[in-house]
This record gives sequence, structure tokens and C-alpha cells, in this order.
Amino acid sequence: QVQLPASGGGLVETGGSLRLSCSPSGRAFANYAMGWFRLAPGKEREFIAAISRNGGTTEYGSSVKGRFTISRDNAKSTVYLQMGDLKPEDTAVYSCAARMTEPFSSGSFVYTRWNAYNYWGQGTQVTVSS
Repeated sequence: QVQLPASGGGLVETGGSLRLSCSPSGRAFANYAMGWFRLAPGKEREFIAAISRNGGTTEYGSSVKGRFTISRDNAKSTVYLQMGDLKPEDTAVYSCAARMTEPFSSGSFVYTRWNAYNYWGQGTQVTVSS
């Protein structure tokens, strides 16, 4: 079973920044398209950001576009979510997800639907105080 531990969450004031990291276990990171989702109490799981296997394509949810940046370092088997201009409504548990892709398929696809992903982490709490 692939583990996806996320780190970097915490308590931050409105307008602050955080960087989340996620490093899937195993040796297949280079074959994964990656995504970040969040879940807040009383709300549905929300797509935040996705990055393609080759890192060349990214996509963002409308609520975070322009404030968050997803990136990946295949040499470190890590995906990042740089979050800026944080708002209280960003408070949630943030989880990363991995989708296995075929090695000979295009590495440019991104996936925004939660059910497109094969593996999920438990997430890290982000709390933004007003």
C-alpha cells in the first residue's frame, strides 16, 4: 500500500503563507500524476491543485487560483503546495493524492476529480485565523 504522508500544515494568520509537502512511499513517484484536495467540516471534498507526471501541466481550483502553486521535485519524490494570501475559508485538512499513469502514455495529463486518484494520504491540518 502506498503511503502519502503530508506535512507543513499548521496555524497561520490571515494573509500568511504555508508550504505543504507530500512524499509518497515507494519508487514510483515519477509515474504519478499528483493532486491536492481539502476537506473542511460540513463541506464536500474540494479540488485544490493538480500537476502532471512530467510537471509541465498544472491546474487549480477556482478558489485558490493565483494564491496557491503546486510543484514537484521528482528527484526528491515530493510534491509541494505553496499557499499564499491565506484566508480563514482555507481552513481544512489538506491531502495529497497520487494517480498511477502508464509509463508510455503522455505525461502531461492532470486530474481534477477525486475519484481519478489511486492513492490518498491522511492529510495535514491548515488553520487560518482571522
